[in-house]
Order: sequence, then C-alpha cells, then structure tokens
Amino acid sequence: MHHEQLRDLCLSLKGATEDIKWGNDLCFLIGDKMFCTTWLGNGPFQASFKVKDEEFEELIARPEIIPAAYLARYKWIHVKTANALSQKEWELLVRQSYALVKAGLTKKKQQEIG
Repeated sequence: MHHEQLRDLCLSLKGATEDIKWGNDLCFLIGDKMFCTTWLGNGPFQASFKVKDEEFEELIARPEIIPAAYLARYKWIHVKTANALSQKEWELLVRQSYALVKAGLTKKKQQEIG
C-alpha cells in the first residue's frame, strides 16, 4: 500500500471525500466524518482508521500497529508501515472503516449518500 493506492481505494467508496487537515494529513471522509487518514510527510507510509471493537486488541498486538493517538477510545488503529498488513487486509479494513463510520451517521445523512 502507498498513498496513491489508499487514495484510490478511499475515493472509490460512494460519497467519500478528501481533505488536508493539520497541515500534512490527508483525511478521507464520509458525511464529514473521517474514516481514514494518512500522513503525507517524509518517512514511511502510515495510516489510521477505525476497526471493529472485537478486532482492536488483536490488531494492536501486531508489531507495527498501535492505538491511534486521540482516537484509540473509538477503536482507531495507527499502522506504522505498509507491510504491517497484506494488500487484502488493507482493502478489507479500510472498507470496513468506511462502513462503520457511515453506520454512525444520521439516517438522513446516510440516505443523502445513498
């Protein structure tokens, strides 16, 4: 996974948008709520996203995955290197994050998105 792959994946999801926040973070949103972020600075590819409650502990037990700063209480993880997950896991977990965040939107907002 790298920035362009992540961007393509996130923006392929219905109603997803992107925004730069905090100076150097590319954030992907659904209904104005973040479902994935990646840091655009120098260094290795990194990303953060929401996971299911029951997957959180298992994922942060992996060497290159930690609780996401400020968002861990909402079951967000921070993946410190692209190799921490397989390509299939990246796709599954990012799509799942999108679905989890979308499910938390108001019914009206969900209907607007489709």
